[in-house]
Amino acid sequence: HTEDELFRSSHSNPGKSLVNGIKTNPASSSPKSSLPVPTGPPVYVDLAYIPNHCSGKNTDPEFFKRVRASYYVVSGNDAANGEPSRAVLDALLEGKSQWGENLQVTLIPTHDTEVTREWYQQTHEKQQELNIMVLASSSTVVMQDESFPACKIEF
Repeated sequence: HTEDELFRSSHSNPGKSLVNGIKTNPASSSPKSSLPVPTGPPVYVDLAYIPNHCSGKNTDPEFFKRVRASYYVVSGNDAANGEPSRAVLDALLEGKSQWGENLQVTLIPTHDTEVTREWYQQTHEKQQELNIMVLASSSTVVMQDESFPACKIEF
């Protein structure tokens, strides 16, 4: 299909849409669908938020192979829902090990959780080998009678 044909077919049939140039049915689309992931070079960014509060539902080693960030933010703080997920933190190590270049990566957890503490302690040697630094935050923000941890990022 040409771009014009794809545009017309996606707009002439409102029950269908395009995902990465492939016609799909939105009702059946999901992040872990059986659609092939298009190949291509990785994307380099300064800062990436790990999707879905670092839940294993949407993030796997492929994310870290394809999205190469100087800083990754981990915002999960819900152990009952597996946030953050140990599997996702391990996926960062697996994905980064396949980059082929040892760029500095900083992981920024926005909450102090048991999962992140255990992962940090158990994989510290691997983190050093892969040039991954984990920031700890002792900063606190106070707003309208609430206080919560904060991280400051400077570029």
